[in-house]
Amino acid sequence: MGFLSAAWSAFLEKLESTQSENRPGKIKHNFGGAPAHISDSYSLCSCAVSIYQELFTPLQRYGLDAFVSISGKPHSTGSSERIQLSGMYNVRKGKIHLPVNRWTRRQAILCGTCLIVSSVKESQTGKMHVLPLIGGKVEEVKKHQHCLAFSSSGPQSQTYYICFDNFTEYLRWLRQASKVASQRISSVDLSCCSLEHLPANLFYSQDLTHLNLKQNFLRLNPSPSTSRALSELQRFTKLKSLNLSNNNLGDFPLAVCSIPTLTELNVSCNALRSIPAVVGEMHNLQTFLLDGNFLQSLPDELEHMHQLSYVSLSFNEFTDIPGVLEKLTAMDKLCMSGNCMDTLNLQVLKRMPHIKHVDLRLNSIRRLEADEIDFLHHVTQLDLRDNKLGELDATVFNNVEVLHCERNQLVTLKISGYFLKALYASCNGKCIFKVAVVLSLYLVLCEINHLENLPEWVCDSRKLEVLDVGHNQIRELPARLFNNSSLRKLLAGHNMLGRLPDRLERTQVEVLDVQHNQLLELPSNLLLKADSLRFLNASANKLEMLPPATLSEETHSILQELYLTNNNLTDKCVPLLTGHPHLKILHMAYNRLQSFPASKMAKLEELEEIDISGNKLKAIPTTIMNCRRMHTVIAHSNCIEVFPEVMQLSEIKCVDLSCNELSEVTLPENLPPKLQELDLTGNPRLALDHKTLELLNNIRCFKIDQPSAGDASGAPAVWSHGYTEASGVKNKLCVAALSANNFCDNREALYGVFDGDRNVEVPYLLQCTMSDILAEELQKTKNEEEYMINTFIVMQRKLGTAGQKLGGSAVLCHIKHDPMDPGGCFTLTSANVGKCQTVLCRNGKPLPLSRCYVMSCEEELKRIKQHKAIITEDGKVNGVTDSTRILGYTFLHPSVVPRPHVQSITLTPQDEFFILGSKGLWDSLSMDEAVEAVRNVPDALAAAKKLCTLAQSYGCNDSISAVVVQLNVTEDSFCCCELNGVPPPSPGIFPQSVNVVIKDRPTDALGMPSSSSGMASEISSEISTSEMSSEVGSTASDEPPQVAMNENSPAYPGEQRCMLHPVCLSNSFQRQLSSATFSSAFSDNGLDSDDEEPIEGVFTNGSRVEVEVDIHCSRAKEKQLLQVPVEASDEGIVISANEDEPGLPRKAEYSAMGTIGRRRGNGSVAPHERSHNLIEVATDAPLRKTGGYFAAPAQPDPDDQFIIPPELEEEVKEIMKQHQEQQQQQQQQRQYPMDHLADYYDTPL
Repeated sequence: MGFLSAAWSAFLEKLESTQSENRPGKIKHNFGGAPAHISDSYSLCSCAVSIYQELFTPLQRYGLDAFVSISGKPHSTGSSERIQLSGMYNVRKGKIHLPVNRWTRRQAILCGTCLIVSSVKESQTGKMHVLPLIGGKVEEVKKHQHCLAFSSSGPQSQTYYICFDNFTEYLRWLRQASKVASQRISSVDLSCCSLEHLPANLFYSQDLTHLNLKQNFLRLNPSPSTSRALSELQRFTKLKSLNLSNNNLGDFPLAVCSIPTLTELNVSCNALRSIPAVVGEMHNLQTFLLDGNFLQSLPDELEHMHQLSYVSLSFNEFTDIPGVLEKLTAMDKLCMSGNCMDTLNLQVLKRMPHIKHVDLRLNSIRRLEADEIDFLHHVTQLDLRDNKLGELDATVFNNVEVLHCERNQLVTLKISGYFLKALYASCNGKCIFKVAVVLSLYLVLCEINHLENLPEWVCDSRKLEVLDVGHNQIRELPARLFNNSSLRKLLAGHNMLGRLPDRLERTQVEVLDVQHNQLLELPSNLLLKADSLRFLNASANKLEMLPPATLSEETHSILQELYLTNNNLTDKCVPLLTGHPHLKILHMAYNRLQSFPASKMAKLEELEEIDISGNKLKAIPTTIMNCRRMHTVIAHSNCIEVFPEVMQLSEIKCVDLSCNELSEVTLPENLPPKLQELDLTGNPRLALDHKTLELLNNIRCFKIDQPSAGDASGAPAVWSHGYTEASGVKNKLCVAALSANNFCDNREALYGVFDGDRNVEVPYLLQCTMSDILAEELQKTKNEEEYMINTFIVMQRKLGTAGQKLGGSAVLCHIKHDPMDPGGCFTLTSANVGKCQTVLCRNGKPLPLSRCYVMSCEEELKRIKQHKAIITEDGKVNGVTDSTRILGYTFLHPSVVPRPHVQSITLTPQDEFFILGSKGLWDSLSMDEAVEAVRNVPDALAAAKKLCTLAQSYGCNDSISAVVVQLNVTEDSFCCCELNGVPPPSPGIFPQSVNVVIKDRPTDALGMPSSSSGMASEISSEISTSEMSSEVGSTASDEPPQVAMNENSPAYPGEQRCMLHPVCLSNSFQRQLSSATFSSAFSDNGLDSDDEEPIEGVFTNGSRVEVEVDIHCSRAKEKQLLQVPVEASDEGIVISANEDEPGLPRKAEYSAMGTIGRRRGNGSVAPHERSHNLIEVATDAPLRKTGGYFAAPAQPDPDDQFIIPPELEEEVKEIMKQHQEQQQQQQQQRQYPMDHLADYYDTPL
């Protein structure tokens, strides 16, 4: 421990020395039992990483690379309690009623399977009394407060009484001791306790038979001399099972070879590179687990272990099958998945006739060498999943019963089916199956293989019970397949079936799934002949009618589950449902139903769940009260006006009537006792009185629309959202959604979806915490990837104890804009771990913003193998999770990490909406299907509800959460200048009545400040608005200007601009007529006479000022532009503002947010007039600087009259010319630096 402390101190000193340049992570140091670890939101900076590698690389053999990490495992109070409980208490031995025995203050320890009491008063020295508790009793003593009686088992049992000081300690001892006493075998579980050495008191448990020490930090020889090393394990003379996995030992613990009674040893994931020959002395060992190490060979001495029946060598570095296994005749299974084999030599298998089950998953096998091999009769199960086989000739395994060859690259597959019972061949592309004889085959899984026709040998399989050919391209199923008397389950969804066989004889199919095909109708006699059918899913087809179940009043149908969602069914099919009296689950959502007759509903008495959402129903029949077993009614997105009688059902649990037209709710005096969820959102006419609300608030999950205050700023909504959550199996809601339309301020939003798989705690913790963490991280950095990654890492730490054994998927979507450019673009940043994902609908097409990191990812599989994690047969890391990046599960670090996938994208007017969904949603719907399903749904809540309903009808049994965020990004909040292109066609910001005139610029021009320096914004926002007009005492004109666009005007070569920042033409300008007029002190029109010679640059007819403004992008590169003069016009003053003078750098700034109807930075409020739209663009695009030529002050004063007396016209003209000459001279002499650029321009007035 001393070397660790010294290294850690050196690391801290070096890290502090770099603190001025880089921000290190916060260090959480705990030497009280747990190793040091870093647990902060920030990943180590590059210098810290180098320091870490320099100091801690020599310590990797001790396992520090596994726990000096962001996800290091803390030493919790719960784990210390499991190690031992101790304290100084009042103790009494023997019967409590005897006066001989007295209470004394003694040291008491509960460790392992024993109660240990010191013999010396108030001391730990001397002899210790040991009381075995296995099979004993732990009882409460009522005569004394906080007192327990501990008794051993057997004829010579003893009893100790202990009085505890407080109730907390009393409960802690009672819980732990009762657990030990209730055990039937003498076992101790000290897994995940952050142990570095064995507890000394553990060795008092001499009768110990099972010891679990996995997921610790044990060492072979700990540095303190007083520490108990693994070499003392031989003191447990009765030990049978020992688990030392995931301790990163580095070397094999030789002490275990001296335990003669040991029958099971697990040393997996310990970075072992060799096995010593002395292991051959463990003659009683039966199970030897060596997974997840760096082994390349085994010692020959293993042949002396005659009782060894199971050896697991998965995820090591073997390139071939070890020869010593040929002599271990007690073995019947070869476990070598995840190794480095590229060729399978069948000669080796032939020399191992005792092997029946061969597991070679996740190797790199490309071919099988079968030279001079006839048949391998002894192999009955062969697993070659996730290899790189192009061809597989499995006919040599003539007795094989189960064959796994999924996720290879098979082109041809040859098998002999004499004894073949199960064939798994999914995900192999266009594979050609060559089957010799099929006699015993009962299960075939051939999903995602691009099959166009069903192989003939499948129909010839007379014992076939289960056939899964989903996600192929099959267009037709043969009739004889349905006539197979043994077929029980047929899964043919997601194909291209246009019809099913018309003439069906008696079929024994019990489960039929034909969803996501192109069926126009079902066979007319399907339900008549399939009298064994219990489950039918025909969702996502084009059905308009259902076949009858009976031709008379008597029916033999036993159908229990019927899924018909997303078809074209009408009211005509409802009477046919009465032919299924045993129906329990009915899903007919998103069809064309307009009514559900009450008489028909009354006959479905056994109905338990009904989903009729997305139709045009105006009412649910009152006869639903006949369905006494009904527990779920889902009828959202209809036109229901009257609240149904569902509250009269005693078994009702869930009622969803959202997105309807309810106006009132009728409730009984007492709510149903099992009611857990009532959703009434999306009913705008619904008004509930106080009494009803008080009653409904007693429901665990009651949803109703809250009164909306709207956007306080008055801006049009850029985004709106709707979300839904649905529980899965066992009615557990293991998902959660997060929505914040106004996150941090009114111009940001945050949405999230969290999925805990089967646990409830983690999603709830994520929902309550992640928004606060993100808000804190936004204060520290504005880089999207950085603050998102930091958010997830901090969340990993805050999960605390819950995150040690539990985990969850998460996706966050953050909408923001540049705070320095309030009128600029919006950015959508998505970050996800696990299987929660986001998809954006852009121009009607899905654009994925997330990535799902699972075992199918090549780079993730490589990383997992490098860390020597074990991937079980169900494709999960250590049998826990199939996601390699997920929150929680800290004990799986570094194989499983919380680092998210982050992607940022600039929102455009073509972005319609985006969807956040949990694992259950994306397992049931593809992103293309989800986008297409809700693209035409105008309401975000109804869209989210639809996604959830579709997923459940398509077979999802997990909890589901969906968030739909609809976008309304307009041109005035989108800039594509950096995209080097003009956005696709979309509704622009220029109304049709406003055109733009492009006029050629004269070469002789007067230099004026550009809009990028604030001039255009100043003129447009302070001269042309109606408020400015009223301030100076004149009336604004409502006459819209008539302008036209010259499409042939030259622009910058190779540069394209958006409508928010149009191209600044070299020989043209954009001209917008202002509506503002100005009064004069000398005449009503501002000048005494039209005969007077107008002044250059300031001419006006007094009735209207015409402003010619060059509106251009403030973010564009500086261009050398010709100067534009002020020209006279018949309509009045024409001010031409062009780019800054050549060579004069301009200071990039940003304007205050300006939107129609909102108050601007200069105090004006733009009215909702079409004639001001172009001026709106001018004010939003560049930054307005205070002041400017002939511009009113930033805050207009009514006393400031914009007056140009006639006697000053000549003088003003002269001053302006002088000013121009001075600017040209200054430009020739020197360039003004950006910092010295004036913030405003002084006017000669």
